[in-house]
Amino acid sequence: MVALALLFATTQGMAVQIQGLRTQVDAHWKRGLSYLKIGLRWLKGVLNKGRTLFSPIPLLTQDPQPCFASKKAKKQYYEAIWFSRIQDLKCRA
Repeated sequence: MVALALLFATTQGMAVQIQGLRTQVDAHWKRGLSYLKIGLRWLKGVLNKGRTLFSPIPLLTQDPQPCFASKKAKKQYYEAIWFSRIQDLKCRA
């Protein structure tokens, strides 16, 4: 039950981000909350402020707009070295 509740709150956070309503729950838009925290704050607003409950959406494969806690975190993210996993390795002899 807890896993389903976390998944539902996360999809609500993603829907809020896609609808462009994140500033209603994250006043410091440059700080960046996780989709889970955005979703939980939105759900509190559904109960207390009469906000709209969004239909669950599929989990996104890529962030529509990355969120960073600080300028330093943003710099570290974009300056990081990216590695990819080797899926298949064939040796020819």
